Amino acid sequence: MHFHFPFSANEILWTLTFAAHLVLLVVLMGRDRIRRFPWFTANIVLIAFRLLSAKMLYGHLAQIAMAEIFIGLACLGAIVTAMMLQELARKAFAGIARAKWVAGALVLMAIGATVLATWGQWPAWKTLTAQGTLSHLELLQFLALKASLLLDVETVLLGVVVLFFGWRYAAGWKTHVQRIVIGLATTSLSQVTMQATWEWIARSAKPQSMAEYQHFINLRQHIFSANSFVYLLALIWWIACLWKDEPAAQSAPAPESAPQPEQA
Repeated sequence: MHFHFPFSANEILWTLTFAAHLVLLVVLMGRDRIRRFPWFTANIVLIAFRLLSAKMLYGHLAQIAMAEIFIGLACLGAIVTAMMLQELARKAFAGIARAKWVAGALVLMAIGATVLATWGQWPAWKTLTAQGTLSHLELLQFLALKASLLLDVETVLLGVVVLFFGWRYAAGWKTHVQRIVIGLATTSLSQVTMQATWEWIARSAKPQSMAEYQHFINLRQHIFSANSFVYLLALIWWIACLWKDEPAAQSAPAPESAPQPEQA
């Protein structure tokens, strides 16, 4: 007797990921973390909405309409992610001098811009600006992909900085800020590694038959599934960490009371 399981690995992974988003949102609300991390919460809500939209709308809308919706959500996601990174950076380095904060931010932005400029091929400026060459939808898609890559690089850099220097300020070990950044940096590093790996495979692969071509398509699916699994682990990490309270800060010594005037 053969047991038939009606769900594919991708469907199981999607279900677990979406359920983990819902559990994380319950933890953020129930443990009163939303007021402290509003942009992180907004990012989780938006990703959950994109997952649900892709599942519900796929095959029910025209291809152009689907592209407009999801490219628009990708652009919105880039904005929310940028605000989330700023929120976490400010909380991690609370109390740092403003000049140092700005200088550090400029350094990270310069490194990210350098990686973005040297990663892959860029179309000629005339191609981007020539009327009729690229549609507005294609241009938005191109910008969303580049913004996503830039934000992934910036997230990894922020994670490195928080791990090495955050303990001096407000992102010490076991703090919520540090643990959120660790999860974000891990998923972004996985995303960048996956993208670089697949681009290398796509450039070097020269399938000679349909079987070889299908093999590379399956390999691509396995790579993307592995990246999704890393993100699922990050969601579980956030659920566990945000459920617990941060280590109690040492109470500051009470200020000395002012001397009472002597009574006559």
